Amino acid sequence: MSDASTACVDLLERLIAFDTTSDRSNLALIHFVRDLLAEQGIEATLVPSACGEKANLYATIGPRDRPGVMLSGHTDTVPVTGQAWGSDPYRLTAKGQRLYGRGTADMKGFLAAVLAAVPAMARAELAAPIHLAFSHDEEVGCLGVRSLLEAMRRFRVRPAACVVGEPTSMRLATAHKGKLAGRIEVTGRACHSGMAPEGINAIQAAAPLIQWFAGTAAAKAEQGPFDTRFAIPYTTLQLGTMAGGTALNIVPARCRLDFEVRNVPDEDPQALLAPLMAEIDRLDAELKACHPEAGVTLSWLGDYPGLAMAEEGELVALILSLLAEPGRERIGFGTEAGLFQRELGIPTLVCGPGSMAQGHQPDEYVTREQLGRCEAFLARLTEALADPEAVARLDRACASLDSV
Repeated sequence: MSDASTACVDLLERLIAFDTTSDRSNLALIHFVRDLLAEQGIEATLVPSACGEKANLYATIGPRDRPGVMLSGHTDTVPVTGQAWGSDPYRLTAKGQRLYGRGTADMKGFLAAVLAAVPAMARAELAAPIHLAFSHDEEVGCLGVRSLLEAMRRFRVRPAACVVGEPTSMRLATAHKGKLAGRIEVTGRACHSGMAPEGINAIQAAAPLIQWFAGTAAAKAEQGPFDTRFAIPYTTLQLGTMAGGTALNIVPARCRLDFEVRNVPDEDPQALLAPLMAEIDRLDAELKACHPEAGVTLSWLGDYPGLAMAEEGELVALILSLLAEPGRERIGFGTEAGLFQRELGIPTLVCGPGSMAQGHQPDEYVTREQLGRCEAFLARLTEALADPEAVARLDRACASLDSV
C-alpha cells in the first residue's frame, strides 16, 4: 500500500493552517475549498450559519440527475487550550510516518485525501456522482450540519449513500452510540452559613439527582440493554461538570449539573431520562414550597442520534469491496452519520484515516500510510462510480434500505 501522495500532504498542510476551532469562523477554509473546486470546474454551494460567520459546503462531481455517493466531513476542530504540544498545532510537522497538527486525525486528513482526489474525480466519466458535504460545529454537538440537512431536504435528487470520514483506521464502522446532553440548575436561597437553616442549600438539594445518575449508570452496566458489538456494550450516563456556591460561609443559592447520555442505538434516551424528569418535578415543587424563588430547571445542550446499519447488507458489502481492511466494527464516539440516516433516510457508514486515540489529544497525528489507504479507497470508489454495473449494484443496495 502506497503512502500519502505529495498533493494530499500539501493539502493537509494548508487545511491545518486554518484555525477552525469550533468557537471561531471556518469561512477562510470553506472559501479555500470552494476556490479549489472551482479550479476543476466544480460549483460549490455554501449554506451559511445563522450568524453568517460559518458555512457548510456542498458540491456535486458528475451527473446531477443520479443519486451517487456523498463523502462527508466536518471542518471544525477542538481547542488546543491547556494542551502541551511538542510543535505548533497549526503548522503541519512531519516526523517519519507521522504528520502532526490539530485536526490531522479528526478529521482534516480525510478532507485532504478527498480534495487530493478531486482532479481524478473531475476527469472520470462518472455514471453516478460523488457529492462532497463539509460541515461546521460538529465538535459542539453536530450543530452546524443541521442547516445543510434542511437545504438537502429540498434537493430534487439526494445522495443514495454516504461515507462519513471520521477516523476509524480505514475500517468500516456500521454503528455508533447516540448522545443527549443536558443541564440541571438548582436554585436555593443564600444566607450566612451561621444561619444555615434559614437558607436553602442548592448543592445539598441536588444530591438526590446526583445519586440518580450514579444509580442509573450502575443499573445500565448490570442490566443493559446490551449491544456486545460495542467496546462498552451498554448505555452510559455521567455528570461531566458541577458548579455551585460562592464561599464556604455562604449557603449556596445555585448548583449546576451538566450531564450526558451515550445510548446504544436501540435505547431511547428520552425514555431513559423520564424518571429523572419526574424527580426534577418533585424536587422543584418541594423547593418552591419552601421559597417561591427556589426550584429546579432542566435544559437541553444538544443531541445526535445513534447510527445502526445492517452489517450484512449489500451496501456494506459494496464498500468493503473497495477497502483494503476487511471486517466491520462499531465505534464509541459520535458522528453526523446518524443525522444523515435519521433526517434524510440516507444509508450512512463511517470510515476514515487515522485513529480517534489521537483525536482531541496533544500532538495529534495521522500517518502517511493511513492517508495512502484513504486515497486508494477514494480511487477505487471513483472507478466504481464510473462503472455502470457497479452503479446498478449501488442503486440496488440503497433501494433495499440497508439502514435498520
